Amino acid sequence: MSLVHRVEHPLIEHHLCTIRDKETRPSEFRAAVQRLSMIIGVYATQDLSTKPRLVKTPICDTTGECLSVHIGIVPILRAGLGMVDPILELLPEAAVWHLGLYRNEETAEPVGYYDKLPHENAPNVALVVDPMLATGGSIDLVIRRLRQWGVSEIRVLSLIASKPGIDRVQQDFPDVKIYVAAIDPELNEQSYIVPGLGDAGDRIFDTPQHG
Repeated sequence: MSLVHRVEHPLIEHHLCTIRDKETRPSEFRAAVQRLSMIIGVYATQDLSTKPRLVKTPICDTTGECLSVHIGIVPILRAGLGMVDPILELLPEAAVWHLGLYRNEETAEPVGYYDKLPHENAPNVALVVDPMLATGGSIDLVIRRLRQWGVSEIRVLSLIASKPGIDRVQQDFPDVKIYVAAIDPELNEQSYIVPGLGDAGDRIFDTPQHG
């Protein structure tokens, strides 16, 4: 069974139009990214492990369920930062660990530049967040690093993924769950997703690159 989940919801389709539109202002783009991230986050966490908990209401005692796993949110810098806050709204007790990568424009492969993961205290579940899953190279690198750290379960949350990128991650890590709002068919010669939305980091932080 495929572990790739394309989240289907009318609000997903609505907000996808906003982030794809080149005329969308940065403030509107950021807001739509956050709304999409929250919707995807709900779906990506729907089967997390829970344990019973006794709750004292103003009326009487009752029982409920609370999370039983230690969760870490791992944004891939810098675009992944745009997805962190809405996921923290859902999981306020989650830890946030940063991994910085940039793309070599000649090879389109990721290059790591920031890694402060400790030697211990790896979460049970890591939610890797990056708006765009293009070639799959960055996700591959991050998954390998998290496995080295000792994370047993890794879930990838992206807004738009390319079919080639998903295929690469599935081939390398068939046990990793992937949650996306859209799957686009291809990459162009510069390894950007087509139709995609351009550079997510530049659009989130309003830092357009000219020339």
